[in-house]
Amino acid sequence: MPRFSVIVPAYRVQAYLQECLDSVLTQSFEDFELIAVDDRSPDACGTLIDEYTDRDHRVRALHLPENVGLGRARNAGIARATGDYLIFLDGDDTLTPGALRAVADRIDATGEPDVLVYDYARTYWTGESVRNTFAEHLRETGPATFALADRPGLLKVLMVAWNKAYRRAFVESEDLAFPPGYYEDTPWTYPALMAARSIAVLDRVCVGYRQRRRGNILATTSRRHFDVFDQYDRVFAFVDARPALAPWRPVLFRRMLDHLCTVFTARDRLPRGSRAEFFRRARAHRRRHRCPGARVPLRARVRHGLIRLGAHRTYRLLWAARAWRGRLRGRAAGAVRVLRAVALQCYYRVQLRLPVRADRAVFAAYWHRGYACNPAAIEAKARELLPGLRTAWVCRPEDAHTLPAATRAVAPGTRAYWRALARSKYLVNNVNFDRRLVKRRGQVLLQTHHGTPLKTMGLDLRDRPAAARDMEFGQLLANVDKWDFSLSANLHSTLVWERVYPSASARCATLEYGYPRNDVYQRATADDVARLRASLGVPGGAVAVLYAPTHRDYRRDAPPGLDLARVLRVLGPGFVILDRAHYAYASAPPRDPHPRVIDVTGHPSVEALALASDALITDYSSLMFDYANLDRPVVLHWADREAYEAARGTCYDLRACPPGSIAHSDDELLGILATPHWCGPRSARLRAAFRERFCPYDDGNAAERVVRRVFLGEGAVRPVPVPPAERRPAPAANAPARFPVGDPAEVAVPAVRQAPTGGLTGARPADRP
Repeated sequence: MPRFSVIVPAYRVQAYLQECLDSVLTQSFEDFELIAVDDRSPDACGTLIDEYTDRDHRVRALHLPENVGLGRARNAGIARATGDYLIFLDGDDTLTPGALRAVADRIDATGEPDVLVYDYARTYWTGESVRNTFAEHLRETGPATFALADRPGLLKVLMVAWNKAYRRAFVESEDLAFPPGYYEDTPWTYPALMAARSIAVLDRVCVGYRQRRRGNILATTSRRHFDVFDQYDRVFAFVDARPALAPWRPVLFRRMLDHLCTVFTARDRLPRGSRAEFFRRARAHRRRHRCPGARVPLRARVRHGLIRLGAHRTYRLLWAARAWRGRLRGRAAGAVRVLRAVALQCYYRVQLRLPVRADRAVFAAYWHRGYACNPAAIEAKARELLPGLRTAWVCRPEDAHTLPAATRAVAPGTRAYWRALARSKYLVNNVNFDRRLVKRRGQVLLQTHHGTPLKTMGLDLRDRPAAARDMEFGQLLANVDKWDFSLSANLHSTLVWERVYPSASARCATLEYGYPRNDVYQRATADDVARLRASLGVPGGAVAVLYAPTHRDYRRDAPPGLDLARVLRVLGPGFVILDRAHYAYASAPPRDPHPRVIDVTGHPSVEALALASDALITDYSSLMFDYANLDRPVVLHWADREAYEAARGTCYDLRACPPGSIAHSDDELLGILATPHWCGPRSARLRAAFRERFCPYDDGNAAERVVRRVFLGEGAVRPVPVPPAERRPAPAANAPARFPVGDPAEVAVPAVRQAPTGGLTGARPADRP
């Protein structure tokens, strides 16, 4: 008996059915049966289902002799189901990766509830994905299981069948079934939740709810929308047959009236000339199911009162007036925004006439994120060497907690923001400030950048539209002309920055001083490393491998990445993986959970993660240049080199001087990790040559050199850089110097290519000044 029966009805969804079925069949949790129901679809759905049945034994095809509608097609699937739990999925929707594993684990952890409710995200044809706005009701707090009366707010989550898992024995005992007609979810979900003795929630997006351009079937104009009345009759009949559910009548009564109002006011549902009839039936239903004492929210009293009076013309008039009021309010809000922007620019112009303050400095990083990267290291050192300096950091309000107590937070776009830009002598950023920034005489602007360049940057993107996208090259050069200093980590960076960001100003100077953000690698101690590992939950004695892939310009969504469970089977039980997705994909669905994979995507400091790890697996990320300072093993994974090179391009052939072994496929990577070479003497020699070339100044004193030159105006380079061979970086907690003891059966390509050919690298998203 399988754990899950996944029931997928299909009717006129041939364009989406393959993606739907694949999303189920590629789940890492495999104890399920997939019952695909062909509801006599006139397109190729039936043929596609048969093809999947021939290909995968877990797929069971069910061809109905006639079209019966979504509800009864689901019933046909239920009749064939043998799984412990029923899961419904519409033929144009998808399961997110790892969804079944997460559902199975939550069911086990909560003692097999009657119903498990999980979250969904609306996915649009544009590639945008928006999570359910009522996700707070799915927080896994309080008792593991509960009755609906304990958490009635759960009814605010979309009342559909496909965001829940149902214990099949519970469904059979309550004789639950889908009715015919539109709104078939209503007489299923309300009874299921009300009758369930135990409900649990899973705070995870498990379903991608596709928003098709022409909408779903409920967006079509038809008299079948009148089915909503019969559906609520069925719900109340279910309650009337169970006296214990009587307390739910007021809630159902109120929600019924709200639902009827929604159908009545929707623009394209009811046929022309049928609205008066619909309103009369709504009034009759109100009388039939009226529940004395039902509390009605103030904002709904007018709607419900008009239904009671049968005043459908008045209702439509008021609704039209409300719509017009909303449009006028939107226009007024837009006008207010324009006036506010004009007022702020006037305020900025006034501030530009006031003196520049020599004791003020303003910092920012990564498009107004929190305290990070080179600007953070410079800000800390500037406060240390210039005690009287007052610093401000431009960041979003939600990131203000990352700032030191001595640093003032400034929200972008506020008066304080424009005042800081106008009056501060020092301006430091690793991208760029607002394009409307006026560079004043006496101000000093330091561009720190945020990585050693491997991917194509700046003006080199002119012939790469996929990567450049909406970059305005004229504006880019206008921003560059405001720079006084451009920070560089090495000669390679200097040559690239001066070519792709050419300044027309003779005062712009390149500071080849090293990256301040890397100072911590030379200054951290073994105790610091131990503390960081403990805060991340890395087990004592484990070898921690940081997996940190970078952004892909040729993809809108997150790339699939490595199968980390397979990697761990090769590495052996003594390893854990710190999984760091790029911040551009922070909102992507989480991976399938694994006891030895620690998700560190949300951690604010990549430097801390590097210190806590013992080795790095990355692809085209500039993190490899920073990580080389730690003298710990690095392995590069270039499975999509051709696509990355075609979309982004690179400015350096990394094959000439790699920091470690390079794998061109998943299997080749596993072959590398199955041998000791990736962490052996040859790997150390590659790192040493790489560090000598790209890390000549990262000796722990880069921030001080920058502050002395930019803030103190010193001409001599102090402190003098320490040669790489003489540095003593923070020690690794558990160097992976032993031969892995993993499963050799997982290794498809045992041969290791120590000097791979082909493949170029890149880094993070475009550094767009």
